[in-house]
Amino acid sequence: MVEQALQTNDPPGPTSGILSQPPSAQTAPWTPHTVLSTLPDPPAPHTSSPLPFLHVLSRLKTTKREGWRRFGIAHGESIADHMYRMSILTMLAPAPLASGLNIPRCTQMALVHDMAESLVGDITPVDGVLKVEKSRRETATMSYLCGDLLGKVGGGVAGEEMRAVWQEYEDGETLEARFVHDVDKMELLLQMMEYERAAQGTLDLGEFAWVATRIELPEVRAWCEELLKERDEFWRGVGRTPGGGQEVGAEKEAQHVEYYGNGNATNGA
Repeated sequence: MVEQALQTNDPPGPTSGILSQPPSAQTAPWTPHTVLSTLPDPPAPHTSSPLPFLHVLSRLKTTKREGWRRFGIAHGESIADHMYRMSILTMLAPAPLASGLNIPRCTQMALVHDMAESLVGDITPVDGVLKVEKSRRETATMSYLCGDLLGKVGGGVAGEEMRAVWQEYEDGETLEARFVHDVDKMELLLQMMEYERAAQGTLDLGEFAWVATRIELPEVRAWCEELLKERDEFWRGVGRTPGGGQEVGAEKEAQHVEYYGNGNATNGA
């Protein structure tokens, strides 16, 4: 029997989602080397081989999405799982929207938008890390991944393209970026309902339904409305009324607004 793969953030504990630092670095600003220094086999930078980069990406397959872990879902989706279905969603854009989109670029964007979490981890709105600090850490990590690890791979072209696609997503100004931000939220809502259904009505994840109000494009809103109707039918079938995000407390709502914007903002999840 094959042993269960080591989980990057397993097992969950009271400090899940909070990145630990060695004692000597506790007062220093976070850098990618904060995490790299803890690895038994840190990747070799500035080589012509893509292998060091690919080994770092393995962490996306083993790092679980933190929001679910707060609800006791210890062996749920990984960051890579999330990005995979997002990439498929981009290829299913309805025709009226797809006609104005560069779909391959959207798919690329879905595949790289959380790449920095390979070192930063999945920081959520409740983890006490300001969005500006989260952005700084992710920017530093993308510079490391795309520069230090990919800068000499194939002349650095692929690394530069990944970095540019990631930055486009972060800026959220193009139609492609706005679409992928919406897809990010749609994928979360799909996973929310699937965990609820798997728990046969014993787990209410309605807190996450809040992000439905931050979906901007009408084509993605239509998907979302269909999903929420399906969710309502499921909960009626088990004889319960689920939460819908409206009951989120003032403090948590402020945290959400900090991350997602107040209204149909393009800032991503």
